[in-house]
Amino acid sequence: MKMKKAIVFGGAGFVGSHVADALTEFGIQTTIFDLHVSKYINEKQKFIQGDILDQTLVESAIHDKDFVYHLAGQADIGIGFDTPKDTLVLNIQGTINILEACRKFNIERFLFASTVYVYSDVGGFYRASKQACEIIIEEYQKNFGVDYTIIRYGSLYGPRADERNLIHRIIKQAILDKTIKVGYGTDEKRDFIHVHDAARMSVDLLSDDYKNTHVILTGYQHISRGELYGIINEMLGGNIKIEILNPEADRSRGHYKLTPYVFRPQVSKKLVSSKYVEFGQGILNCMEDIYEKHITKES
Repeated sequence: MKMKKAIVFGGAGFVGSHVADALTEFGIQTTIFDLHVSKYINEKQKFIQGDILDQTLVESAIHDKDFVYHLAGQADIGIGFDTPKDTLVLNIQGTINILEACRKFNIERFLFASTVYVYSDVGGFYRASKQACEIIIEEYQKNFGVDYTIIRYGSLYGPRADERNLIHRIIKQAILDKTIKVGYGTDEKRDFIHVHDAARMSVDLLSDDYKNTHVILTGYQHISRGELYGIINEMLGGNIKIEILNPEADRSRGHYKLTPYVFRPQVSKKLVSSKYVEFGQGILNCMEDIYEKHITKES
């Protein structure tokens, strides 16, 4: 039986690198396409360095693939506010370039990394770009038969994250500075999902059950920022100082408080794995990753 082939656009990043690893573990020949050289590529994977705005290179990368995962683009809400044109061009035109190649080479499935922010009125230009892409993807399926799965990721955490990730950022502060400094209050809530769970479920979505559907990948626990700070403080011995820099800060620059959801007449499936990384274990996992990066290597 011929081995299936997949390509992961954005496969050098936090989520993309884990999705690539999960595909490889599943026995799928996996290629990573990214603007930056991957620090996590293994010997079974191939790598292409490139830009999703380069249509010719995108087509060359996709021509012999069965599955296309698209996790590339601008995913930082703050940067989206500061550079709206660049964010919209990269996220929307880049997605169109990949879809055109999928149409041309008749791939089996296009899997697109979206966000739960598409349900909300916050998230700025990042959210707007994802909403536009979802509509475009649906039209490619209706008009050209490009089968898709839209994956709306929740609040992710785990190894390989960087400063843009909330849990990584505050654990690093707690370990290195014995202080957690945050911009505003403690009442925001999130359903955190460990990146290992999200990556594994992203591969599970290749099942025909998820063809031409929208799927929400989220965690099983609704945790507030205050609870998160308390968990981290307790796990590190209870001596961490927590500073709320601006308790009454305006959240209007993109982030939701309790829920991203506003009513929109669109149906999606919410998928929560029965096999998951327990939250406390996941936080320990993050602490070990940060110690390895910032303590062990410096000592």
